[in-house]
Amino acid sequence: MRRAISVSKQTGRGERGLQLFELALVLPLLFLLMVTAAEFGRYFYTYTVLSRATRIAARYIAGHVYTDAEKNNAKSLAVCGSLTGDCTGKTPVVSNLTTSNIQITSTGSGTLPDLVTVQIINYYYQPVFNLGNWISGTWANVAVSPSTTMRYLLEN
Repeated sequence: MRRAISVSKQTGRGERGLQLFELALVLPLLFLLMVTAAEFGRYFYTYTVLSRATRIAARYIAGHVYTDAEKNNAKSLAVCGSLTGDCTGKTPVVSNLTTSNIQITSTGSGTLPDLVTVQIINYYYQPVFNLGNWISGTWANVAVSPSTTMRYLLEN
């Protein structure tokens, strides 16, 4: 008398270890996607914080007398959120940001400007993972330079 072998037992033996092989194929791709999403998220967070810092500084300088002292206060406000002219000992809103990265310019004729512009200059985003190395390129030191232009509120 011949014994019938169930189909589930027969296919189960041939697939032993297949899940581990599939995991070994898919896991690096999942890790790459996760790292890429995290890195782009960090970049956009940095850009958003710097953009907000330029808006705050532009709003401040647009409502104050346009002097070097007030421009220094606006720069300090953009870098560390403080109105003192120096951010020494204070944490900047993003790492490696200094007052030398803030440029304040104005346009217009007369003693007071018509428009004021606050811009981030020479600031480079430092990625945690250099994803460009995996794609035969580089993604390190990406320039981030948001700017804000506002109408000057004080009148001549």
